Amino acid sequence: MWAKILNAFSDSPSQAQVARFLLENGLGINKRGRVTVNGIGIPATHLSREIGTDRRVVDATVKRILSLPDIAEIFLNLRATPDVSRIAESLGLTVITVMPDDASQKGVVGATVKVLTDHDISIRQIFVTDSHLSEDPKLVIVVDEALPAVVYEALRALPQVRKLILE
Repeated sequence: MWAKILNAFSDSPSQAQVARFLLENGLGINKRGRVTVNGIGIPATHLSREIGTDRRVVDATVKRILSLPDIAEIFLNLRATPDVSRIAESLGLTVITVMPDDASQKGVVGATVKVLTDHDISIRQIFVTDSHLSEDPKLVIVVDEALPAVVYEALRALPQVRKLILE
């Protein structure tokens, strides 16, 4: 998906930057050419200020997205989801962050989830940073309880895990 988007904006680095920002932040667009978050419009001036570009670049990017049916379909259906890991402490939840040895390697999520389910740990949310969009991809899992040492050690021992952080 990201390769398709990058290719579509290969002639305009500033528009590619806007498209990437939208995607990284779960910001979609509507058919009227407005940037939205779950259907709520966000002014192009606010986005341009945050991205460090001109409002017209944001508008041109959205217009261009709408002109490309495959890419428009992605952004017309994009939805933002709350990141529970940012409020986990307030909710009494535990956050497990797995920094993979190689994010493109298959099985990182499966192996991690297997360890947790084998120890009857209930998972509230899983968030995986796309290795094509992030310089430091990671797997973030929010669980209901503190992690017993045996579970921590089992996760740490997974061959896919470079670093494990508990919060």
